[in-house]
Amino acid sequence: MIRVYTVSGYEEVGKNMTAVEYNGEVVIIDMGIRLDRVLIHEDVNIQDFPAKELQKLGAIPDDSMLRNKRVVAIALTHGHLDHIGAIGKLAPHYPDVPIYGTPYTIRLAKGEVKSERYFEVKNPMYETEFGEIVQVSENLAIEFVRITHSTPQSSMVVVHTPEGAVIHTGDFKFDNNNPLGESPDYRRLKELGKEGVKVLIAESTRVSEPTKTPSEAVARMLLEDFFLYEGMEADGLIATTFASHIARLQELIWIGNKMGRQTVLVGRSLAKYTGIAKQLGLIKMKGAKAVRSPNAVKKTLKEVSAARENYLLVVTGHQGEPGAVLTRMANGELYDIGKRDTVVFSAGTIPNPLNKAQRYVLETKLKMKGVRMIKDLHVSGHASREDHRYLIRMLNPENIVPAHGEFRMLTHYAELAEEEGYLIGRDVFVSRNGYRVDID
Repeated sequence: MIRVYTVSGYEEVGKNMTAVEYNGEVVIIDMGIRLDRVLIHEDVNIQDFPAKELQKLGAIPDDSMLRNKRVVAIALTHGHLDHIGAIGKLAPHYPDVPIYGTPYTIRLAKGEVKSERYFEVKNPMYETEFGEIVQVSENLAIEFVRITHSTPQSSMVVVHTPEGAVIHTGDFKFDNNNPLGESPDYRRLKELGKEGVKVLIAESTRVSEPTKTPSEAVARMLLEDFFLYEGMEADGLIATTFASHIARLQELIWIGNKMGRQTVLVGRSLAKYTGIAKQLGLIKMKGAKAVRSPNAVKKTLKEVSAARENYLLVVTGHQGEPGAVLTRMANGELYDIGKRDTVVFSAGTIPNPLNKAQRYVLETKLKMKGVRMIKDLHVSGHASREDHRYLIRMLNPENIVPAHGEFRMLTHYAELAEEEGYLIGRDVFVSRNGYRVDID
């Protein structure tokens, strides 16, 4: 029997954590946080918060159902905080259990662990290459299959069991024209489908959208079409996007060079993500610089403000998060933002009430200052309905467990599965946080 523990992220968008058990051995997949529960963002260090406080707020998973299990490995699908942000708090519950992921993901995870204030994290961390199969116990092996998402080196995690493969999609979309050169490993996915997939655990965030999610190349065209047209007249140009979206940041750097402007990335998280990406050769910073310390941020923004026509600013704060750089600018701090400035939102609003409210407040403040705003120069990193349909047909799984979404999103996935010949309760299982699904 295979058991899937739907620990967290099964009735919400965030704090993702799943576990797969076979013959008493368990592989944990992801340990994420839910940012909006603590009003934090990519620039804030979650490791400064006590675990009990985070648990009480519902910001990190409740993993008590796994504490007495024989956990043999922890696998990370990709480097977003809603998938790796709770490692410093939860990995110590499983001392010495190895943590595996792709190089970019593991280096981000090491950063989370290094800044942990309350626990000593002794788990060894291993960088795993795509296609490598790692034997983690007598019965279980794990494999990372290359996929595309809005951060580099994202993967689907395959848990190989004697009864067949269990595949966790992580966050993904099928991007066939990714500017970073990454592409989904269709060949391996088709092989797995032929070998036999016992369970597919699939993210559900955008499954209700009746389309295929566009390529990141579309976002690049949207940005170029705005910034590089002949009628562009602007003094201050300020863009905001996800700090972990390396492909998008690379596009903005390239655009800055094309315009004859220096691209300046402002914020701790922007410096962190681009720094690791540069180490791995995933981004070229020619013509750009990143500033992170409070003094450097103040000094740099003062210089930019005095000659704004020479710069393209990239800042944190696209969701209107308190304390982020753009929010502080809108509040009259750091930079005299006003009628001379254009703010470009190259990010969608995360679909929950708090984010929508914060974004509304931010936009209202910018309007009151006379700032010109350009919105939605963005494409999602999450699969839509037709991406999911293709994945189901390619893998032909015996069972499906929808994950990563509010309950309505999970049921939308179940509806799609029924369109493909599955039946809720027989081979499609809609679960909740803290439950388990037994696959006979």
